[in-house]
Amino acid sequence: MLSPKDLIILSCKSLIANKVRSALTTLGVFMGVAAVNATLQVGDIGRAVLARELTKRGTPHVQVSVWSTEGKQANLEDMNYLHKNISNIMAISGINNLQQQTKVFYQGEEAEPNMLAVTQYYLQTTGKELLKGRFFNSKDFLQYRAVIVIDEALADKFFKNQNPLGQQLLNDGRLYTVVGVIETETGFFTEPKGSVLLPISRYIATTGIESIETISIRPRNPEKMEELKTIAQELLEKRLPGAEVYAYSNIEAIQAAQQVLGIASQTLTLLSSISLIIGGVGITNITIAAVIERTPEIGLRRAIGATKYEILWQFIIEAAILSLVGGITAITIVHGITTVVTQVFNLPYEFEIKTVSLSLGSALFVGVGAAFFTSLRASQLDPVKALRQS
Repeated sequence: MLSPKDLIILSCKSLIANKVRSALTTLGVFMGVAAVNATLQVGDIGRAVLARELTKRGTPHVQVSVWSTEGKQANLEDMNYLHKNISNIMAISGINNLQQQTKVFYQGEEAEPNMLAVTQYYLQTTGKELLKGRFFNSKDFLQYRAVIVIDEALADKFFKNQNPLGQQLLNDGRLYTVVGVIETETGFFTEPKGSVLLPISRYIATTGIESIETISIRPRNPEKMEELKTIAQELLEKRLPGAEVYAYSNIEAIQAAQQVLGIASQTLTLLSSISLIIGGVGITNITIAAVIERTPEIGLRRAIGATKYEILWQFIIEAAILSLVGGITAITIVHGITTVVTQVFNLPYEFEIKTVSLSLGSALFVGVGAAFFTSLRASQLDPVKALRQS
């Protein structure tokens, strides 16, 4: 009776003696596992990218805007009306995007940031973090103060190692004092251009425009965002008859991307599984050829005392060794390529043990499974008939 160690040594010697057959079997496993592992890596990276982008988008909130050919637009009274009539509101704010006054200057330097006129609870609705100084208070709005809050990207551009608080920026011929710095918001794979916020009361006083382009609402219960969108839309449609009201959440694009990623991952998984199955078919064919070729050897071993289980386990161990070699090689190469690609394109990547386990497990399952019935057949060979074929 051979020990497990002797069976492994015997299997290794047999594989080394048949280099071409072993190499072809390993290649089949390699291709299948590489496809599976690459698919899992793409799915992991895609989910990590979406999670990172979702974090950048801030707290989930609903944005409502109004458009009308008759010039009907929402204003501060409409925003307060929504606040009073919707129970699922944690915070609400108004936002105007200043399209015409985007250039700001500081000591000869120029920038074209996003400029927003906002109400007092802008940070609470969007979830933006205040990094330095303060945000606008009630006196800033009541006294129409020429104060601004800038984001970190603009602060780094203009002030570098200086303290931005108390510094003055020139915009549209007016000086504005920086009172706070907030975190920078970025979109999908775009470089931040900076942001400037000013009190909406100051904007109304200098332009005479009282309308609000966007009303931002942070729900108490984020799970009821769809219900909040519907209610806000219906209330404004009744309040502003004839106007078109649009309501959407800041994470709809992420949710759509997640759905696309899910479908793509399922498709890639199916294709990689087919590749792995094809590799298993190759293992089966090569194992059948090996059994036919080694029939005399099997007969001789059975004649000198080898048991059916030893013959069975020898072929299974050979399949397992080839599956492990092919699988580990594929995982190592895919990991190396993924590391290089993610570093070049600045993508989040972490070596996941569960991904490796799944890839290697699938290799062993297909490899051993494909070889099992052929190995069982080999163990059932009649020693006398086998010897006659030598």
